[in-house]
Amino acid sequence: MHRSTLLLAGALALAPLAVRAEPAVKIPPPATSEAAPASGRETAVLAGGCFWGVQAVFQHVKGVSNAVSGYAGGDKKDADYERVSAHLTQHAESVQVTFDPKQISYGQILQIYFSVAHNPTELNYQGPDHGTQYRSEIFPQSEEQQKVARAYIAQLNAAHVFKKPIVTKTDTMKQAFFPAEAYHQDYATLHPYQPYIAYNDAPKVENLKALFPELWREKPVLVAEANKTN
Repeated sequence: MHRSTLLLAGALALAPLAVRAEPAVKIPPPATSEAAPASGRETAVLAGGCFWGVQAVFQHVKGVSNAVSGYAGGDKKDADYERVSAHLTQHAESVQVTFDPKQISYGQILQIYFSVAHNPTELNYQGPDHGTQYRSEIFPQSEEQQKVARAYIAQLNAAHVFKKPIVTKTDTMKQAFFPAEAYHQDYATLHPYQPYIAYNDAPKVENLKALFPELWREKPVLVAEANKTN
């Protein structure tokens, strides 16, 4: 369902948004860690349903300097919200997370991604949002990232952490990322009482605070602010 339809319905009544955020799952950290981080920043590109919620989660994570909503998996000419929502592209709604590997590891980024940011067992949907643009996919930015992601998925599946197998894709290496339109950036922070955000995304942020207190940051790092410092 196109999210604008849900937004209109939510403005009239809360009933159509009764499907709440996926429940968080407490999971172990990755057994396989990446090589010693180089100096500087690292990026991760993650898709897991509506980018508003995924962005909101990582904006509250210590060590993250920016989290940008956007599109990955398709062509530049198709990186447009209306086309993506109409199932006319290969894109997934994604978030590019920039982080300091000396403060938080890529493995910890993935732990949060699988635990609270989305449900990795749902194929081509998340909660009320259906379509391939809402698929679960990691776009590795290096062979090392791909190695860690694949090993972690195998670890979680072997331990039966989730009731169903993880369907997260990890095959597309170094896929280009295209930032979404300006009105999508920082959306959850700017519209906290919007019904879709209150029902589907705010609980994810609360789950982050509850399950990862050591990585929790009260004040979110917003795209608008990060752009001023870069």
